[in-house]
Amino acid sequence: MRLLDISVAASALVLLSPLLAAIAVGVRLSSPGPALYRARRGGRGGKLFTLYKFRTMYVSPAGPAITRQNDPRVTSFGRLLRRTKLDELPQIFNLLKGDMSLVGPRPEDPSYFRFYSPDQRRVLDVTPGITSPATVRYRHEEAMLTGPEWEQVYRDTILPEKLRMELDYLSRRTLVEDLRVLAHTALAILTSSSRIRRGA
Repeated sequence: MRLLDISVAASALVLLSPLLAAIAVGVRLSSPGPALYRARRGGRGGKLFTLYKFRTMYVSPAGPAITRQNDPRVTSFGRLLRRTKLDELPQIFNLLKGDMSLVGPRPEDPSYFRFYSPDQRRVLDVTPGITSPATVRYRHEEAMLTGPEWEQVYRDTILPEKLRMELDYLSRRTLVEDLRVLAHTALAILTSSSRIRRGA
């Protein structure tokens, strides 16, 4: 899989470089600050690494580690990037560095590790991925995080279910399964993009 990760990342970097440059310019024009957002995430073995995304928020003092629905920190251009998942494109560099794989449990903010049970911590035994079954299932996660107790909802309801799905995936992981996850991810992104073009 490492060879596949490198091949895909190198090809994507060449093919998508004009799009990456255009998005970077758009981010800089949308609000003052850098084009890239650097987040600390837990990788294999719980080792911290820097995850790259296009910045979708205004530069401001630190806030909650996750984003809720209608989060005022998110710029208008950032909302478009999040809905289309284009903000995730800089993770190509994480693929090249070996921090991440194409498919694997999504890396979590390390501040949530203390809520993991010993069994749930098994997701840290493998290299995290850009996509996973839980990523596809919860691609509209922000819409579920509403009300004054939204962060508790994430911690007590959504996070355990995501971890359950990740562990289920790991128990039956094969190359064919990874290709299936990639296909489902591509279909989900294309469906969301189509809805945006129709104004849905």
